[in-house]
Amino acid sequence: MQNTNVLISGASIGGPALALWLARYGCNVTVVEKAPSLRLGGQAVDFKGETQRTVLTRMGVLKDVEALQTGGADQEIVNADGRRLAVMPGEFTGGDLEIRRGDMSKILYEKTAATCEYVFGDSITSLTETEGGVHVTFERSAPRTFDLVVGADGIHSNVRRLAFGPESDYVRFLGHYYALVDVEGDFGPVARMYNEPGRMAAVGGPKAPAFFVFGSEPLEYDRYDQSRHKDILTRAYAGMGWQVPALMEAVRRSTDVYLDSISMVRMDRYSKGRVVLLGDAAYGNTLGGFGSGLAVVGAYVLAGELKRAGGDHRVAFAQYDELMRTYSKVARSGNNAGSFLAPATRRGIRMRNWMFKSSFLLGLMLKMTDKFATRIQLRDY
Repeated sequence: MQNTNVLISGASIGGPALALWLARYGCNVTVVEKAPSLRLGGQAVDFKGETQRTVLTRMGVLKDVEALQTGGADQEIVNADGRRLAVMPGEFTGGDLEIRRGDMSKILYEKTAATCEYVFGDSITSLTETEGGVHVTFERSAPRTFDLVVGADGIHSNVRRLAFGPESDYVRFLGHYYALVDVEGDFGPVARMYNEPGRMAAVGGPKAPAFFVFGSEPLEYDRYDQSRHKDILTRAYAGMGWQVPALMEAVRRSTDVYLDSISMVRMDRYSKGRVVLLGDAAYGNTLGGFGSGLAVVGAYVLAGELKRAGGDHRVAFAQYDELMRTYSKVARSGNNAGSFLAPATRRGIRMRNWMFKSSFLLGLMLKMTDKFATRIQLRDY
C-alpha cells in the first residue's frame, strides 16, 4: 500500500474512527487537535439502523458503546407553568444507540492511542501540495510532510478553508443558533423543554447539559470566547418565562458554555488532490441527527477504499466521493433542526407538539430516518 503517512485534523469522532481503520491497514497516522485535550462530556450523539451498527461492530467498539449508552430518555414539552403538553420520545431523539459525544471520543481515542500519534493543543496553518505529498505547517509544531491530509475538524473545518476556500463558499447559515451549557442547580430529574416563538430551552435528565436553540440574524463573535457566548445567550433569552431566568443565572456561573450556529455544508466533492474531508467538515447539518453516524460510516468507507486501491488516493477518493454523496443526502436535504426545535410562531409550536401526539406521524418520521440510515451498500473491505 502506498501513501501510508496520513495526517488527520480533528479528534472528536470521525478523526479517531478513521485513525482506527488506517492503523489496522498499516498506515502511520498522526491526529492533530486544536483543543488541549479530549473534549469530554457534551451532548448526546446517536447511531441508527443496521448499517451503522454493522460499522461499529466491525470497528470492535459496539460493546463499549452499549456499555455507556445513555438510553434516549423521553423529554417532556411543557408550558410556562410546567404543565406537560407533549412528550418527545427517546427513540425519536436517541436513535438505536445514544451516547455522550465525549464518551464516544474517549472510546475511540483509547482504541487508537497506542497505534497512532496524537498532538493536542495544535492546529494546521498551511497546506502546500507537492508532487509527492502535502507540506504542512502548524501553529506550534515543526513543519512536516504527509502523503495525505484528512479534515475531520467539524463544520467550521480549518482544513476545508485551507484546501478548498473560505467557509462562506460551502457553509450555509440556517437562521438559528444553539448552545450547550453545563449548569449547576436542581432543575429536576426529568428532561423538559419549553418554547416561546423563536426560542427553546431544555434542561433536566441524567448528566445532560442545558440546551438552547434560538432564531437570529448572523452574529459576529469569537467561537472560543465563552464570556461572549454568555452575553449572547442572556440577551437572547431575556424576558422568557418558565425556569429560564434561573437557567440564565446558572449560565452566567457556568465554566462550560458552547455556542454555535445551526448551519449546513454543501459541497460537490469531498476531496482535492491529496486532501479529503470527513464527517461534518464534508457533509455536516448541525443537529440534523445524522452527524456521528455519517462520520463513522464515512471513516469506514474512506479507509476501506484506500486499502482497496492500494493507497492510490485518486482512485480511492473518487470512490469515497461517489458512495458518500448518496449516503449523506439526508444531510443535504434541507432539514433545519432550528425551526423544528424553536418554531417561529405559537401556531408552529402547537403543530410541532401535535406531531408527537400522533402515533402515525411519529412512526412515519422514525421510518424515514431508518431508511436514510441504511442507504448505502457496505463493502467488506
